[in-house]
Amino acid sequence: MNRRKRADIPPGAETPLDAAVTGRDRSILSMVAEAIRHRQCMLAFQPVMQAQPPHGVAFHEAFIRVTDETGRVIPARDFMPVVEDTELGRELDAVALEIGLRTLLRNPTLRLSINMSARSIGYQRWMRVLSRFLDKDATLGERLILEITESSAMLLPELVMDFMDRLQPQGICFALDDYGASNFSFRHFRNFLFDATKIDGQFVRGAATNPDNQALLRALVSVAKEFDMLVTAESVEAVQDAEFLVSIGVDCLQGYLFGAPTVSPPWKEKKRASA
Repeated sequence: MNRRKRADIPPGAETPLDAAVTGRDRSILSMVAEAIRHRQCMLAFQPVMQAQPPHGVAFHEAFIRVTDETGRVIPARDFMPVVEDTELGRELDAVALEIGLRTLLRNPTLRLSINMSARSIGYQRWMRVLSRFLDKDATLGERLILEITESSAMLLPELVMDFMDRLQPQGICFALDDYGASNFSFRHFRNFLFDATKIDGQFVRGAATNPDNQALLRALVSVAKEFDMLVTAESVEAVQDAEFLVSIGVDCLQGYLFGAPTVSPPWKEKKRASA
């Protein structure tokens, strides 16, 4: 059977693979748009643990989830890469912030970190959500951590720095997510003044037996400490890795070793039990 090679396809023509990818992306965009329209969005919460005694929960990270037409919960990794550069990505950031702040309002002892893109800084709905909830309770800012990835921060550095300058006086903390994963220059720490860092999981998994990653992790922690930043290691899945991370000064540990993200966090279960 003769097969047509890619080289035989006229320039500009869409290949079957291209068509499949385009169709998949359109389907994802449609699914997310419908989920936002019908309020089929929720947050999943994962505990972030203190590395030192008493080893309690320092805070929870909130991850956006949507449900499809069958009611199946879809994790962010399955749709965020497609929508993050679109207006739907901005809408999801606003939805995640609104659900997260409502959760903080209902649970006065809770502290949450919520992901956002630097692109959402100028998005009016996102700012309106933040302002509305801070007007209800100004102390919410003291329990809110906003996570911005290295790559996102470097897209609009001046905008991010101005944004942080305006919100940090309200008690809001900022964490540099995926720390170490991109070409973020250490000199930018002097300008951004992040309160915390989240070390990218690719350096954490298997760290106890990987000398190269151990050297890199020590360097990342050392730099963060020089700038008085709280250091969290993501994707901690093994006891040996956790022990190594604690030994080099990591402040908080996050990963499946301590708990998976769940849409039924402990505070919800307690309220159901007492109802």
